[in-house]
Amino acid sequence: MYPEALVAPMREDLVQVGFQELKTPQEVENLMNNNPDKSIFVVINSVCGCAAGTARPGAKLALQISNKKPDLLVTVFAGMEKDAVAKMREYTLPYPPSSPSMALFKNGKLVHFVERHHIEGRSAQMIAEHLKAVFEEYC
Repeated sequence: MYPEALVAPMREDLVQVGFQELKTPQEVENLMNNNPDKSIFVVINSVCGCAAGTARPGAKLALQISNKKPDLLVTVFAGMEKDAVAKMREYTLPYPPSSPSMALFKNGKLVHFVERHHIEGRSAQMIAEHLKAVFEEYC
């Protein structure tokens, strides 16, 4: 686990634009089980450079530029709330663990997943445009 003082600004980066943090497996289960008719955008956050440089900025920009938006925005933090992240990763199977990563659920089903290797080497603008297209299709 990382020092909370280091992680706090990275958490706030998403929370300040409307993401709800999920810190326990029960919070993840409650979200997924109690919103079967909603679109849910999940960011599995991370301390790595690609999270700071492109993943979080890309996710935030996508929400600004897209005409359609997910009903719910949530985040779990890899390397911090390990049990919550593990529970969320059960919902993103068959994809292997990846952080940062992003998932979109619609009507209780995983409809799109962005793995770390789709984030690395891409600009925040490229990620935002990709997510915009995903939101336009599914939200």
